Amino acid sequence: MPSSHLTKRALAASLKSKMNHTPLNKITVKLLVDDCGINRQTFYYHFQDIYELLSWIYQTEAVDAIAGEHGYHTWTSGFLKIFKYIEVNRLFCLNTLNSLARSHLDSYLYTVTNQLVMEVVEEVSAGMQVDEADQRFLANFYTLAFVGLIVRWMQDGMKERPENIVKKLGELADGHFERALQRYEQKAGESKVSGNRSS
Repeated sequence: MPSSHLTKRALAASLKSKMNHTPLNKITVKLLVDDCGINRQTFYYHFQDIYELLSWIYQTEAVDAIAGEHGYHTWTSGFLKIFKYIEVNRLFCLNTLNSLARSHLDSYLYTVTNQLVMEVVEEVSAGMQVDEADQRFLANFYTLAFVGLIVRWMQDGMKERPENIVKKLGELADGHFERALQRYEQKAGESKVSGNRSS
């Protein structure tokens, strides 16, 4: 692994460790570089500030969290992995949620969830005549609903088991993607017919 990546990983590990017991706004670049045994210049070579480091952590770990869990039959496994990531990194994620850096957590959750949902929508709509804008709208709707569910679970103290939540979600969403996409396809067909009549 290149030394540049090792340095980023070391800074990330230091920040996550400190966020387990220190509010984010109390953590300084000096604290991190002293912990890693590097100088401030090295930190600023890789990141503009602590918020960019935080964003990098979520972005890189987002990829790992749902690796191999794309598609209609595995999206619930991917969603469960997001819950599990938050459980494993509980204090780190809660610290982010309750700080000015909340947008980084929101962005992470939106990115990984939307990736899962969009792949389901694309898979289910294969062979259907559905506008790309309608596909994106449907994926965005479900993404925001799922992210809201995760955030509420965190705010409520993460009491309910993720497996139970994901099972309920799977039951709720079962068939909904297909029905919504069929309605969009039907709407597109009707628009085409009425357009042909008026021309």
